[in-house]
Amino acid sequence: MKKKVLILTDHKKHSSENSLYALSLAMLAHPDTALVDIATRVNEKNYDFFSGKPNAELYATSIGKDFAYVNSDHPLDMSYEKVDIARYDLVWLRLPPPLTENFLRYISEVFAEKVVINNPQFIEETGSKEFLINFPSVCPPMKICRTLEDINEFKNAFSIVLKPFNEYGGKGIVKVDGDRVSAGNELMSYEAFAAAYAKDPIDYLAVKFLKNVKQGDKRIVVVNGQIMGASLRLPAVNSWLCNVSMGGTSNYAEVEPEEKEIVKLINPILTEMGIVMYGVDTLVNDEGKRVLSEINTTSIGGLPQIAAIKKQPLVEKAIDLIWSYYKEKTQI
Repeated sequence: MKKKVLILTDHKKHSSENSLYALSLAMLAHPDTALVDIATRVNEKNYDFFSGKPNAELYATSIGKDFAYVNSDHPLDMSYEKVDIARYDLVWLRLPPPLTENFLRYISEVFAEKVVINNPQFIEETGSKEFLINFPSVCPPMKICRTLEDINEFKNAFSIVLKPFNEYGGKGIVKVDGDRVSAGNELMSYEAFAAAYAKDPIDYLAVKFLKNVKQGDKRIVVVNGQIMGASLRLPAVNSWLCNVSMGGTSNYAEVEPEEKEIVKLINPILTEMGIVMYGVDTLVNDEGKRVLSEINTTSIGGLPQIAAIKKQPLVEKAIDLIWSYYKEKTQI
């Protein structure tokens, strides 16, 4: 029997490059799929649901083969109706951060009898920068810094990068090189940074600054344990930040042997936690070897672009793998 799919998203900052459109159309076309409904966090009628309020109503758009991104009169804004959340068999979270603990707990409860990708109980933990501490053998030197003393201790060993726990997409990243601090486009002394930090302390993951960062940040997409492909994000001129949102550019890349070993190491743990689709980011360390820099478990993008460059049906393969996971979980 064909199954009904609900995708939860937020299309506020979408563009034609967003993976949601290709993925949802491939899901709709799959022989195991009866229908695909998409509910967006942008719709004010869904505010209670996405806030995690009990018994909240949900409004969704039932998509057809012509579903696509448009600049105005977006289908998710123009055509939706109240849906019964009990009707769905598979729920797919395609939501960018922030995802509140309350919302993730609510999703776990209301879809307790359904298959949810990725498992909301573990999205926050696995997507946290702190989670990387579990894999020291494949990561650059790093330290969790909750105080200025922690930062002082770590920066005395080498130049470091401070990644705030509660930001994403390269936002809030600080580079500390001796007495020089770079925060975005702002330069300051370490003394000035320390004074500002004392007034508004936050938790950071501190990572050794890698001199080969200009060789790019590689994103590897994994679905149900299988590597789909990779893209290489290169920093803009006079920048060391590779994030596309920070001016970096995305290019095709091959997956290297050490990156396959990284996936082999982390995948059993992520699979056990119900993380089906995720992104692995790697950087080149000072010895010229690719090492793990981030794990992303929310709205993973880039697969349609990788598929187009490789001229392979990777989006369709990803949907096949998602349905394989569903059948494993439900023992169909």
